[in-house]
Amino acid sequence: MNNNFFYLGEDLGMGANKLFGAPGGLQALSQVATNGTQHLMTATGLRQRQRPLEIQTEHGSFYIGAGAHDYGRPVENLDFERLTGAPEMRALLYGSLTRYQQQYGAIAQPVVMMVGLPLQMMSGDTAREYASQVRGWLKGVHVWQADGLSQRLEIAEVRLTPQPVGALFDYVLDETGAFIPERAALLNQEVGILSVGFNTLELLVVRDRAPVERFTVGRTVGVRRLLELVNPGGAFSLGELDTQLRAGHLDISAALPVWAREVNGEIEKHWGAALKRFVRVIVVGGGALLLKEALTRQFNGKAILPDQPVLSIARGLYKLLLMKK
Repeated sequence: MNNNFFYLGEDLGMGANKLFGAPGGLQALSQVATNGTQHLMTATGLRQRQRPLEIQTEHGSFYIGAGAHDYGRPVENLDFERLTGAPEMRALLYGSLTRYQQQYGAIAQPVVMMVGLPLQMMSGDTAREYASQVRGWLKGVHVWQADGLSQRLEIAEVRLTPQPVGALFDYVLDETGAFIPERAALLNQEVGILSVGFNTLELLVVRDRAPVERFTVGRTVGVRRLLELVNPGGAFSLGELDTQLRAGHLDISAALPVWAREVNGEIEKHWGAALKRFVRVIVVGGGALLLKEALTRQFNGKAILPDQPVLSIARGLYKLLLMKK
């Protein structure tokens, strides 16, 4: 590895931004709120909570991470344009990089970043334009403030790949970027990769190291759809519901079977009888934990759930960087 650079896998998720590098991984909830509220002074009799991380950029001041929606106006634009450099996306990235350095130490070298994007952004007529826009805002020197402290980081190179590709290479590569002997043969066979994220369900099939486009598709029926089912009146932001879900405080008993049928329906629609051909199906994403039983049954014992299904894509992107360095 070239020690002049810091290698980082970046999974630009709508539910959480995931980073993975040599020191380890980090997940930062993709909750963003504009900072326009007046802060209460100490209120006798009430518990005081620590405010979320405040990020200041040229576009203004934002709270990011868990609880952000309790302190400002929620920003929940979940279209793909957000990933092309929207102000809230920049704030989220800066917040994630701040938290990563707080946990693992300052990043002094320029960063080489492998970024995973949704399948829909990397296919079709708009793919080249999306790729150009993402590279355009990520590459370069970034300056921001985190809780009033000045931060600076240079991203020297940006490489892009579909998010499910990260899951595949997380499974077949070890922590040095070398192939795991007993798993390398999978790349010469037919493997399904299923990512159940916050916003999207993504299905990718790889055979002989090439995608099978017939079976590759993305649909917006991720965990977001489950939260919409329990929030018909829109009383809560998706971020607030996501926080309750992660804490185990959200009753999804009625909505979960409905959502599971929708997800399984999409899998059946696009993979159908072809599932019998796949030697393995790698299942990742936060939704994979919620649907583990349903997916395991549907895949007839072929399903593989990594040890860290939420971080798997970012970790695989990092491993892919090591292999390609």
